[in-house]
Amino acid sequence: MDSNTIQILIAMIIYMAAVIVIGVLFAKRANKSSEDYFLGGRSLGPWVTAMSAEASDMSGWLLMGLPGVAYWCGLADAAWTAIGLAIGTYLNWLLVSKRLRRYSVRANNSITLPEFFSNRFREKKKIIMTVAALFILIFFTVYAASCFVTCGKLFSTLFGTPYVTMMILGAVFVLLYTLLGGFLAESASDFMQGVVMIVALTVIVIISTVKAGGIGAVFENAREIPGFLDFFGLATPTLGETGEQLVEAGKPVFGEPAPYGALSICSMLAWGLGYFGMPQVLLRFMAIREEKELKMSRRIAMVWVVISLAVAVFIGIVGRQLFPTAHLGKSSAESIFITLSTSFLPPLLAGFVMAGILAATISSSDSYLLIAASAFAKNVYQGLFKKNATDKQVMKVSRITLLVIAVIAVLLALDEKSIIFSLVSFAWAGFGATFGPLMLFSLFWKRTTQMGAVCGMVSGAAMVFIWKLVISQLGGVFAIYELLPAFIVSSIVIVLVSLLGKQKPSAEIEEDFEAVKTGA
Repeated sequence: MDSNTIQILIAMIIYMAAVIVIGVLFAKRANKSSEDYFLGGRSLGPWVTAMSAEASDMSGWLLMGLPGVAYWCGLADAAWTAIGLAIGTYLNWLLVSKRLRRYSVRANNSITLPEFFSNRFREKKKIIMTVAALFILIFFTVYAASCFVTCGKLFSTLFGTPYVTMMILGAVFVLLYTLLGGFLAESASDFMQGVVMIVALTVIVIISTVKAGGIGAVFENAREIPGFLDFFGLATPTLGETGEQLVEAGKPVFGEPAPYGALSICSMLAWGLGYFGMPQVLLRFMAIREEKELKMSRRIAMVWVVISLAVAVFIGIVGRQLFPTAHLGKSSAESIFITLSTSFLPPLLAGFVMAGILAATISSSDSYLLIAASAFAKNVYQGLFKKNATDKQVMKVSRITLLVIAVIAVLLALDEKSIIFSLVSFAWAGFGATFGPLMLFSLFWKRTTQMGAVCGMVSGAAMVFIWKLVISQLGGVFAIYELLPAFIVSSIVIVLVSLLGKQKPSAEIEEDFEAVKTGA
């Protein structure tokens, strides 16, 4: 290990130590009760709420996945995805945050998403709670796997060590940290990590642009690649027999640009729909200390999101000019941020920038593990099997669940060629279609019934799998992002089942709805 690598490692160790200190500081308070451990006692301020929501949401794919897409096939896919996410972020904060904060308190002080849905419909047999908890376990396991892939790629690229070894070490660190501090520690560290992420992105894009000769030179180079800067066309790397992009005369080979029509644009914009069903974001709405502070949180969140997404996309564009042949595979392209950082920054500073990737990964994976564990321990174990379980027992089960989920996620992440963006997109679609329509109808349509809620969740989740694994394989108009058709199907099912069902919402449910609507 040379001196440069040692300096990078020292910087990352300093960062990781700071994260652990945060966990230790919050550990005592987190273990007071399950509400403190899972929701922080509804004590988050507006800055922590905003930054932790976005940092836990964006994860390592913001620093690796999104720049990798832009580097590999140009502007269109990455830019339309970013636009969809920005719109979805704004609408989620504007429409959902305030009413969910109010409704979660009204619904028997719900502290998890499955518990909120269950209490919203005043169910006795806990069907919604169980179904919601199981889907959270499934999709968050995939999400956690994407974070572990990020850890593996980061450390193996930096230190030349085996991918699997470094992926497992990263998973162990995240698991120990999450076990230690719970929601408050996670949210506090997410705030710090959100700052690190946006600083890392900004520093790299400025230095890289200067090294490339300025913005004009970056765009001039990008225009030479067919379709690379088109909003309505897609650059197509020409692949050889090994699956890697061909290189001729020191330049990567591209074919004719692929068309990028309205259907493709709608498919990428559909990423924004996912926000309405993202537990890691929705929980922050529930956890803020005052409803009136959500307006300030929304503004903070939007500034962070717009800057971060725009810079991440541009990093992929400038990276293609500076290192055109460094990454010849779609999976390898996701390391362009690492390449830029280690090439242009002093080793110690590069280490702190690399900590930005680690920050993104930790901020997401600890959220995913904690929410999934709480879904099982609070909603399945205590909600179904042992209703008189003490807080201590619930937290013990949650920690056992954390360990099991982490092990499964590690197994899913064993393949070094896993593409972070693909893993995230599938889990994102799963949550968006399973919980997004139900969240909107629960908050804004009084006529929604318990059976409509159950059928909506199941149909949305099932359509994600069916569309991804079967229908999209037909190609053509069917090759769209599975979130869009699954979201539509779930919405239709909720409406039809609610209207055609024999039972209507009870007077108590309607009373709750009206009280939340009026703010009474």
